[in-house]
Amino acid sequence: MNPVQIPAVLLPHTITVRPYLGTGPYGDIHGDPVVIRRTFVEDRRRLVRSTSGEEVVSETTVRTRPSEHIPVGSLVTVWAGTPQQRIALVITTNLFDHPSSWSHVELSLT
Repeated sequence: MNPVQIPAVLLPHTITVRPYLGTGPYGDIHGDPVVIRRTFVEDRRRLVRSTSGEEVVSETTVRTRPSEHIPVGSLVTVWAGTPQQRIALVITTNLFDHPSSWSHVELSLT
């Protein structure tokens, strides 16, 4: 069964992702930028738990289609071309997959 997609009208924002590829001798390695056009960006401060179990403050939540793979540690540019433009780190990524409701990926960003 295919997941129910969030309607495009509810995903009006665009983000740019530099996917986390791993760690090299000089620090984290990120891939080439990928533009994702169907997202919902919400600046909302909340406390989340990182993959290591540490409590971290997330400043932004992003929701997108479930087919998008955005690893923890990726760099995400939100609000490109506006005074609020910034690059944030992915703290957590969660897949919400439900057979009769909107399936999506939710990212918590620094």
